[in-house]
Amino acid sequence: MKVAELIGAEKRYAVGDQIITALEPATLSINLGELCLIIGPSGSGKTTLLSMLGCVIYPSAGELFLKGQRINGLSEEALAHLRLHHIGFVFQNFNLIAPLTAEENVAMPLNLQKIPEKEVRLKVAEALGLVGMLDRRKNLPGQLSGGQQQRVAIARALVTQPEMILCDEPTAALDSQSLALVMKELRQLADQGKAVVVVTHDPRLSPFADRILAVNNGFVTEQKLT
Repeated sequence: MKVAELIGAEKRYAVGDQIITALEPATLSINLGELCLIIGPSGSGKTTLLSMLGCVIYPSAGELFLKGQRINGLSEEALAHLRLHHIGFVFQNFNLIAPLTAEENVAMPLNLQKIPEKEVRLKVAEALGLVGMLDRRKNLPGQLSGGQQQRVAIARALVTQPEMILCDEPTAALDSQSLALVMKELRQLADQGKAVVVVTHDPRLSPFADRILAVNNGFVTEQKLT
């Protein structure tokens, strides 16, 4: 089942008297229950594609749909609501807030949703349990390894039960052992019915994928799994 869909969607920016093409017209869908890799070199347009799927930017032309709703032209407030309730984000550098414990970091999206405190505690414990970090819930980010911080970041992304989780180079700062642990967690989320999208330039992630989208010079093509 589709959770996000682009139809002839492209992104262009005006820089002075020049038009810079970040993403050529692309038609594709992101489906529930799959882990999709977006691969490509730096500057290829893969982060632009991820930002569009995450309702962070609009297409310059073409259409973007999330859960069947047309996104083009929605207000910033409406976009923020979609991101908060339907999309989870995982970043390369974790983006955990240093003075907060693991459980406090994970609770942040729920607090923004104004969820009652008792429910927040239950949801945070469940999310941390899913990534095997419940025993570290009182630790500050600085007391955790890189792999552990990323797993807390994944818990924060999934605590609101979003349909789609978008990951921007989530393993770039990790060693091989932590990389495998994090990708197994993401693979498990896809197997449980989430749509998981991972931007990467690392070929070691390919065995975890159901689909691979290659982006080069702004053009998106589907790549065969090997």
